[in-house]
Amino acid sequence: MASLELEHIAAGYVEGIDILSDISVRVAPGSITGVIGPNGAGKSTLLRTIFGFLHPRRGRVTLDGQEIHSLAPYAIKRLGISYVPQGANIFPQLTVEENLQLGAWVIRHDRDRVSARLENAYEAFPRLRERRRRRATTLSGGEAKMLSLAKELVTEPQLLLVDEPSAGLAPRIVEQVYARLLAVREQGVTILLVDQNINKAVAVSDYLYMIERGEVRREGTRREFADQLREIVRDSLLGA
Repeated sequence: MASLELEHIAAGYVEGIDILSDISVRVAPGSITGVIGPNGAGKSTLLRTIFGFLHPRRGRVTLDGQEIHSLAPYAIKRLGISYVPQGANIFPQLTVEENLQLGAWVIRHDRDRVSARLENAYEAFPRLRERRRRRATTLSGGEAKMLSLAKELVTEPQLLLVDEPSAGLAPRIVEQVYARLLAVREQGVTILLVDQNINKAVAVSDYLYMIERGEVRREGTRREFADQLREIVRDSLLGA
């Protein structure tokens, strides 16, 4: 089980303008940690910084005590971190199964292992089994989100970063995606998720952070957030 820690991170896309101004977050091994907040708070930027798309101007990111904030995304991936961005992270001209096989590229020579991982993906998302021979470009938005998640899980990561897992999805698909995340957590994978669906994030997360304007404004357990949910929803939507 992986543990992740961010200490006083400042990061942004333009020199001199920080989206994250002073962020400290700890993700406990084997937990689901949720990050909520208003639009523009820096939630997606937080995940991009962890995965190496952005390098912090100040502070450090550690995985199991090892500093990773200066590494490139491919090096971070090799350490066992997978990232599911908000948009569909798939190869549209390849079939569903070819996308999953690419996810298992590092073990491609072990056919039995690859087959087992693909079967796990199809068991988790039966719709993908039905579409396995179709090009990904023909998938609906919900199916593409399933494939994005399944493709990353095929790598059997230690830590999974998930950006807006319910964005734009029908409630039935949202339930399937979150059920899979809970199942993955039970298998020992640590999860850090960002979601605008505050009720769902609170329901599945062991610990939560609410960020606003690049800083942590509130943190606590699921119970603590649930007890103050109305106030938290108001603050998250309005940035109050």
